[in-house]
Amino acid sequence: MEIKAALNKIATGRDLSGEEMRGLMNSIMSGEATPSQLGAFLMGMRVKGETVVEIAAAVSIMRERMIPVEAPEGAIDIVGTGGDGAGTLNISTASAFVVASAGVPVAKHGNRALSSKSGSAEAIQALGVKIDSTPEEIARNIRETGLGFMFAPAHHPAMKHVGPTRVELGTRTMFNLLGPQSNPAGVRRYLLGVFAEEWVEPVAAALLANRAIKAWVVHGSDGLDEITITGPTHVAQIAGGSLTTFMISPEDVGLRTATLAELKGGDPQENAEALRALLEGAQGPYRDIVLFNSGAALLVADRVEDLRDGIALAAHQIDTGAAKATLDKLIAVSNGQA
Repeated sequence: MEIKAALNKIATGRDLSGEEMRGLMNSIMSGEATPSQLGAFLMGMRVKGETVVEIAAAVSIMRERMIPVEAPEGAIDIVGTGGDGAGTLNISTASAFVVASAGVPVAKHGNRALSSKSGSAEAIQALGVKIDSTPEEIARNIRETGLGFMFAPAHHPAMKHVGPTRVELGTRTMFNLLGPQSNPAGVRRYLLGVFAEEWVEPVAAALLANRAIKAWVVHGSDGLDEITITGPTHVAQIAGGSLTTFMISPEDVGLRTATLAELKGGDPQENAEALRALLEGAQGPYRDIVLFNSGAALLVADRVEDLRDGIALAAHQIDTGAAKATLDKLIAVSNGQA
């Protein structure tokens, strides 16, 4: 579909078909849209409201154009859209080490921070893990340590055509939703956090349309793009080819509640130190929220049969030193020292 024709359709509030969106995304990813056309498209889509069909089609093109990484069957991603503005400690990153240490391959797809001082890329790097690895090196990291980190810009080179316009717009666009669904390792299991409740079900439906086997799409009632411990979390679950929604709270699984202030992060070095302390057994709200998210990821990975079992296994992996051993091994392997 020609870009001008798409803009005219969007301007009148009409939705694009899957094929129209695929054609349009191919044009955008090929650099055929001018900055003004791209800006008009992104803001027009936001005002109109992106549909599940449009999101799923756009994700399919991003996946076709990405630089892939080989990962074992059953690999999972623990990822968030970012942009929740909370500036918390690195929750999904910490959870990745816990889950990988329990024998679940984790293909972690991440980027630099959107709204906090430290995104997953900054935290991983501050811990000493090499993040500018080749696809072959990342595949080796996953094989040998259970965990590999994929720096998003290195795997989605076509996004260079979109980046400057996104920065100039300075507001969330549909690309905030597309990136986390476009895992370079082609994982079909996700624990995926979104920045607004309105996107929980649509993103889950888009994952289902793109053949996810099992996933939780989550949004905390406090605004976190994680499973929170300050109150309830909205969940859309994909399992057995169907989508269901429910709420979960820390009290449901024997965890204490906390305030957002108790989960506040700092710069990458501070967050890395907190993450290492957590894996060394430090107690408190950071541990609790990582246990909650790790337990859910272990459930999505079918490593456990219920959430409480997942939380118990996550605690065991930390308390036995297994999660920290995974971190130390990834540092060594990613830097060619093992």
